[in-house]
Amino acid sequence: MQYTMKHRLATATLTAALLFGSISVPAALATQASQVGEVQSSVNMRTSPSTSASIIRSLKKGEQVTVIEKVNSYWYKVKDSSGKTGYISTSTQYIELQNPAPSQIGNAVVKASVSFRKTASASGERIRYLAKGERVTVLAKTNSYWYEVQDSNGVRGYVSTQASYLSVTGTIQGGGTGSTGNSGGGQVTIPEETKNEAIEKMIAAGMKYLGTPYEYGSDRNTTATFDCSDFVRQSFLDGLGVRLPADSRQQAQYVKDKGSIKTDWKEFERGDLVFFMSYKGSKSSAYAGIDKSSATITHDGIYLGDGKVLHTFSNEGGGVTITNIAGTSWEYRIVLGGSAL
Repeated sequence: MQYTMKHRLATATLTAALLFGSISVPAALATQASQVGEVQSSVNMRTSPSTSASIIRSLKKGEQVTVIEKVNSYWYKVKDSSGKTGYISTSTQYIELQNPAPSQIGNAVVKASVSFRKTASASGERIRYLAKGERVTVLAKTNSYWYEVQDSNGVRGYVSTQASYLSVTGTIQGGGTGSTGNSGGGQVTIPEETKNEAIEKMIAAGMKYLGTPYEYGSDRNTTATFDCSDFVRQSFLDGLGVRLPADSRQQAQYVKDKGSIKTDWKEFERGDLVFFMSYKGSKSSAYAGIDKSSATITHDGIYLGDGKVLHTFSNEGGGVTITNIAGTSWEYRIVLGGSAL
């Protein structure tokens, strides 16, 4: 009778704790059995998840413990072979988790190494690269470009929805199954891997117009001739279906609004738009003392890398052409550059 009452009381207490949130069950371990970890080098097992907590004992290299839960990014709650419970560092320097069976964790397999980021943005801080063959849990489809996922260590982040990176099974919150589903809400930012492909499509679209005659103030409804901003605009429209503003100054503002501008052309990346001021002379001294931050933009083009720009500026220059800007007036005329994606 005494045991029964205690058992009921304990059960009621646990149930209440779970209902009202006084016991925290980490998502990483709530869906799978406890994992076994092998100690990689001597590490202190403490009474609480803090370096100032009392040391229960030192775990030795090669010793195995049961990981009860991941308290946070820095601490595991573990139980040693004698049944003692305590807290140790999550650092792989000290413990290596034995992977559970594939059926126990994850609804997705990494098909090719992919960036695992803190936010759903190509500019988001990279947590690490997920390795080919690694299993992760897709928690939700944030939008058409990003999954929110959790790795086997319980770390959450964001990964490209591109089918070449993840093989997903089952239903995903916020968007059907696999790589299908709705676009979700909020700002859509193209992931790094998809962005690189987009850049190549846009450049390929522009390269098709090599040699097309130059015409200042060209008709935006035809591809028979181009001025500089019309050519840039058409390259994005043909390659990506993205309609940029009509002139170079508006296009520069569009890039500025993206927050990715640079002023040193050696920092430009392939696919960046490059904006120039008016010609003042062929030598760098002709541009000395000019405040380029307030200079009027009169020309733009598409940076290809290695100091080369795809653009158009005159029929004498060959219409749509590729120019090496290093050590020329083009280099001295640069005001800024940056991505429009």
